[in-house]
Amino acid sequence: MKKSIVSVLTVLMVLAVSSVAMASEAAAAASTDANLALICVAAALSVGIAALGCGIGMGTGIGGACSGIARNPEASGKITVTMIIGLALIESLTIYGLVISLILLFANPLLG
Repeated sequence: MKKSIVSVLTVLMVLAVSSVAMASEAAAAASTDANLALICVAAALSVGIAALGCGIGMGTGIGGACSGIARNPEASGKITVTMIIGLALIESLTIYGLVISLILLFANPLLG
């Protein structure tokens, strides 16, 4: 049973790959349009996922700093400085996502 499933999947993969190998010019143009769409989606996801992750990290960091200051008000200066440095480093990760998206959008030969 397993061997027949593997052989059927192998035949399907060969058929799928052969259609790409024998593609025409119209299919190449459609492929270029699909690649452009994927590049735009990748650029949006790089910023979106980076911002989501950094937002969660910032919220966790600020929540921890607030609870630390509430427990020990005398240490608020050190906690605040450490929190601001941590938030700056977290924010730099979002900027890296933005740089990646800009590279995808503007340094791509498909976009001209």
